Amino acid sequence: MERGTEQDTPPGHRARDAPAAADGGAGRIPLAVVVVDRDGLVSHWSRGARRLFALPKEEALGRPAVDLLPVTGALPEEGEDTPYGEYAAYDGPGPGLGACLGGGPAYPAAGRARLAASGTDRVEVLWWAYPLVGPGRERLLVLAADADGLRTDGAGAYERIAPGFARHTDLPGAEDLARRLPEILPSMSVGDSARIVSQVLELGYPVLEFSQNDRVPVTPDWGVPRRAERRQRRERAARAPAAGEPVPEELRDEGEDLEYAAVRERLEFLNEVSSRIGTSLDLSRTIVEVSKAVVPRFTDVAGTYLREQVVAGEGFDEGVPDTTTMWHRVALEHTDEPGRWEDVVPVGEAMPFPAHTPFFQCMTTGEPVLVPRISEEMGHAIASQFDKRDIRPLITGRSMLVVPLKARHAVLGFMILLRHPERQVFNDMDRVTGAELAARAGLVLDNARMYTYQENVAETLQDSMLPHIPPRMAGCDIATRYLPGTLLGRIGGDWFDAVKLPGARTAFVVGDVMGHGLNSAAMMGQLRTAVQTMAGLDLPPAQLLRNLDDLAQRLGDTYLATCLYAVYDPIAGELSLANAGHIPPVLVRAADGRSELLDLPTGAPIGVGGVPFEAVRVPVEPGDRLVMCTDGLVEVRGEDIGVGLATLCESAAHPAASMDDACDAIVRALAVMFSEAGRGGRKDDVALLMARLGGIEPDAVAEWRLRPDPSEVGRARAAVRERLHDWGLPKLVDSTELMVSELVTNAVRHSHARPVALRLVRGDTLLCEVEDDDHELPTLLNARPADEFGRGLRVVSTLAREWGTSRTAAGKSVWCELTLPRR
Repeated sequence: MERGTEQDTPPGHRARDAPAAADGGAGRIPLAVVVVDRDGLVSHWSRGARRLFALPKEEALGRPAVDLLPVTGALPEEGEDTPYGEYAAYDGPGPGLGACLGGGPAYPAAGRARLAASGTDRVEVLWWAYPLVGPGRERLLVLAADADGLRTDGAGAYERIAPGFARHTDLPGAEDLARRLPEILPSMSVGDSARIVSQVLELGYPVLEFSQNDRVPVTPDWGVPRRAERRQRRERAARAPAAGEPVPEELRDEGEDLEYAAVRERLEFLNEVSSRIGTSLDLSRTIVEVSKAVVPRFTDVAGTYLREQVVAGEGFDEGVPDTTTMWHRVALEHTDEPGRWEDVVPVGEAMPFPAHTPFFQCMTTGEPVLVPRISEEMGHAIASQFDKRDIRPLITGRSMLVVPLKARHAVLGFMILLRHPERQVFNDMDRVTGAELAARAGLVLDNARMYTYQENVAETLQDSMLPHIPPRMAGCDIATRYLPGTLLGRIGGDWFDAVKLPGARTAFVVGDVMGHGLNSAAMMGQLRTAVQTMAGLDLPPAQLLRNLDDLAQRLGDTYLATCLYAVYDPIAGELSLANAGHIPPVLVRAADGRSELLDLPTGAPIGVGGVPFEAVRVPVEPGDRLVMCTDGLVEVRGEDIGVGLATLCESAAHPAASMDDACDAIVRALAVMFSEAGRGGRKDDVALLMARLGGIEPDAVAEWRLRPDPSEVGRARAAVRERLHDWGLPKLVDSTELMVSELVTNAVRHSHARPVALRLVRGDTLLCEVEDDDHELPTLLNARPADEFGRGLRVVSTLAREWGTSRTAAGKSVWCELTLPRR
């Protein structure tokens, strides 16, 4: 590469007479080759350097390179004589040449400058600087060339490389450099030349082709990959300290190059850890991921401790922990033999830490604590915290790093990292790496903690809003299911309910507030409470929905809701239903197992306003089953809802051993439908209510019509006494007779013209009802000693299990219940 005649070329003049290539290319360009040793002195000065910088070899060798190759001086004034050339401008990737000569970055650099020398025009120079590694004293290889020599036909070749040397080729040109580089280092021994060549090749720098025959190594863009062999060597050298292994002899002198590789290794390690932790928001899984990510690559033992409230998924005071703060050992990973640690420090143990321990220092300062070696004294102090367990053999002599798990300025916990005595101790770089690791882990753990906390809040809210319905009510068995949406949170606007009504009747309701989240759940809670209240007033289904719609209008027009309301009368054997935009219920007939969707007037959703609602009466038989659900169970987006309703009818008709089994069978069948439709998992919440309508036998009901005459009270007592004996309930005679006497007396006193109705119903309880044509509801009074009236309801409330009043179409009804005696 450095060829041509130089004896006829005056010092400091450009080699304009360089021979051209035979193929008409750019020709062979003389290169200035300078080698700088580790003391910053010039150890090689080529003929090209003498020609380009106008300085003989004898004057250059042994002198500081920064004096001979100045790169920060200004251009000389007009006519000023300078002994050596000075670079007046710099342009290119990486640091300037001055930084490289002064022991700057240990990675390749390149640049462009203008050189002014005595008696010459200004010369534009391109330079490349390469760090040299290995046991020799050479530290830097500097190549420089006259930029004009690279021009072809004006500016052709020059434009391909200036100013940033952006045109690169990959390694194929390296073999050419291997043959030619010894030719430009003639004063060096063959061994030294070969070593420098091998180092340049091993570093894997790409080369820039500036003619068809010659290649010059240049600094790559920072994204250009280097040779795999060099990368592997750097990684091995960087991992050696972290792994506690001795650095190989041939790598010990790599200096800043190894330090750079070590930093990159740790960044890669942190990136790898970041990709392995936080794959889910499950707190337990996240804890395990954090512990496994650092063993064995960074440490041999990793114990993770978290605050008690973090483990429980609760909120906590974010102040500084103290000696009373309880810390749970939630994970332990190690490379020792199985069981060695688990038997002494089991996972799940909770304990405080005294103020004299490094753990307390870490969690109160929020900074890592580094202990190069755990001494006997410190090992004894730590072991004193463990009752009846000696952990000194496990920790003494090991290197320890305690890192805090912090997030949002609060310490969630800490990790205790230990290395085997044979491994290199933790150092300051490990401290920084551990702190960064802990910061990332702390954020992931806090996200999981907050999600767990919000999950607990959501579940508590949902449980508080969904009723706990008894499995059996008067004349019917009930089973329910609530399934939160798999992708839309734990709470939503779906609800179900079963309300006890007068006359041994039961109201069933299923509703769905449109939308999801806390606002929908809050609206659902308001509507459910309103339905319970109006159902307790025994409003007819259509009237109840009308009132509910009016209420929704007053609450605001932000939300709409669908609602299906049904009243089951087990004595009459019928259902009375009204619908507000909800999907129809399924009725499964016990006689033949046939299922059908009940044809109901659909109505408009609650909240639309001004829409009438209609009720429908449907006769039922004992054993029939009523299935009511929200659309999340049957609706697949993009599919006809009729497919889901058909599947619901079919699955509801299948016989099951119990009501719970029947509900589970429906849920499974609809889940299969979702899967077969290729829509993935269910995304909406589901409320499902199933009631088996058992009815009440006619001989379990006794009714009497009484004239509004005080003499009828005695007849009522006698009739009740006789019927209770017939039913085998003699223990209830006295109490029932007394309550009936009080209720009938009040009814006779307040009745106007119509007869008083008395009814006894033997079901799960003994129900006693008295109706009259007075619309004023009685109230419980505090009768004074001199008062003649006001004690009747007090007697009833004392003796009855439950009692209540409600208005009827003709007047009012007062009822009470007694618990049946155990047989």
